[in-house]
Amino acid sequence: MKKVVVGFICVHNSCRSQMAEGFAKHLGSDVLEVYSAGTEEYKEVKPLAVQVMEEAGVDMSKHHPKLLSDIPPKLDLLITMGCNVSCPYVPCKRTEDWGLDDPSGNPIEAFRVTRELVRTKVLELIDRVKNNTIEELNQ
Repeated sequence: MKKVVVGFICVHNSCRSQMAEGFAKHLGSDVLEVYSAGTEEYKEVKPLAVQVMEEAGVDMSKHHPKLLSDIPPKLDLLITMGCNVSCPYVPCKRTEDWGLDDPSGNPIEAFRVTRELVRTKVLELIDRVKNNTIEELNQ
């Protein structure tokens, strides 16, 4: 099976998109080629995001924020996290918005809630890819 090239995109690539990249690589490396990026530069991945992902068995200690120019120029699937901003045009077969609230500035429990929402969505994505139920990707 050919891997689906997916990019998780948000503004700073410091939390939600990093979590999605971490889970997708950890749980779906057999069917997904995974990238994440932001539309604006940022200094680091949020320490609380790294901490809650480690609690879930995913090491993000070496992750760093990336920009759109750091990922492949063409994706099969572009997933935005719910940043309420317009992304620059990125060639892709399909786009989705996961509409996730940014936990930044909140206590660690908010990061845990976001982590579980991201995990659920990534698992659903992997299932959809394995079952060929993403129409635009099958054409």
